[in-house]
Amino acid sequence: MSLPHEVPYRPEHVAMARELLEETRRAGGLAPVDLERFWAEETLGHRDPFSPANPRVPSWLSLNDLCVFDELGVPEDMWRWGHDEPWHLELARAYNDRAEKIVGRRIIPEAPAPDPATVYPEPRGLHDVFEARNEWHGQSWWLRQSAHTPAELRALLDRVDGRDLRKVILPEGWEAAKQRLMPKGVRPPLYRWQRGPVTFAMSVYGVENLIELILEDEPLAIRFRDTIRRVMLGIVDLLDAEAGYGKGGAPGGFQFNDDQCAMLNPAMYELFGWPILKALFDRLSPNPKDHRGQHSDSAMGHLLPLLGKLDLTYANFGPTLTVTRIRDHLPHAVIHGQLAPYTYSRNDAEGIVLECLRDVTMAREKRGLVFETAGSINEGTSLASMRLAMAALDRFGRFGRQL
Repeated sequence: MSLPHEVPYRPEHVAMARELLEETRRAGGLAPVDLERFWAEETLGHRDPFSPANPRVPSWLSLNDLCVFDELGVPEDMWRWGHDEPWHLELARAYNDRAEKIVGRRIIPEAPAPDPATVYPEPRGLHDVFEARNEWHGQSWWLRQSAHTPAELRALLDRVDGRDLRKVILPEGWEAAKQRLMPKGVRPPLYRWQRGPVTFAMSVYGVENLIELILEDEPLAIRFRDTIRRVMLGIVDLLDAEAGYGKGGAPGGFQFNDDQCAMLNPAMYELFGWPILKALFDRLSPNPKDHRGQHSDSAMGHLLPLLGKLDLTYANFGPTLTVTRIRDHLPHAVIHGQLAPYTYSRNDAEGIVLECLRDVTMAREKRGLVFETAGSINEGTSLASMRLAMAALDRFGRFGRQL
């Protein structure tokens, strides 16, 4: 048996995992864990995952909407989940009743949607500026490509350059909501998250197209990059101003989710993606502890040296990377990982425990680990698997224990 990144499991860890699994079997399939103590220690550990006062590694193992259907034996229908509120709330309550018994928490939101009069209409996004329509298919939203050739890309960038961001980003009803809500102290949402520059550009222009563009027409690639960067900074300024912030005082931090960054080699990423991250972090995350986050649940280890130059404080990377390798390049980042999402969603009991043992062993000296999936939590992941991961962390994630 070996890990996704081909580091062999230690024999003593295999023995420890099998002992816990045997105890779980004898307990009727639910792993032994003190739920009240577990959640109290979670609260403490999340204050500062680097703190020497923490009794153990904290986690973020909570499941999501995708996990409801298999757990309850209901056919998956994410469109109905998002549009049939009574049905949605009925399933959420049934799932949470089960979760409360198994993991000690109600983990899926079960409140009705807020009254539209109490919230702002959702601002449009970067993809709207670049004419990439968001379409629903395959149980998810996907951006539709808006340029297919260099000529089409040039024309698109010309149109983007001529756009009034305010007219594109602020939706109908915005001013009325602002006049109604700002006097009550309710500010509109800020722009602090974005699909990362490589994933975004490949959605707008195509995967192979972007790679060929960088290799064969560097000036146009640079123009594409600089336009993305300029528009992003413009959206930051627009929504900060709409929320009543001047040149200072707005909350900082920024998060990129860029799975497809792995498609570029270091030189190509340094040319195209890295300067956009640098600009946003310089604007919004200038202080050492500010949030400078990157999620990329892909094999993007070749980009770690470049990401290290940005001094990330949050990292959630793919399962082919180890805690040790990430820490070598990101000394100040809280590492969220490195449980393989497919280990979790396949409910591979032995794999869950072994990957926990691997990760907490690697994090023991320098800390700063939040044990969770190295990427998205997927459908099929059971509450029993969440409880098993909690039990493994409770038993093996303690800093005073030798592994």
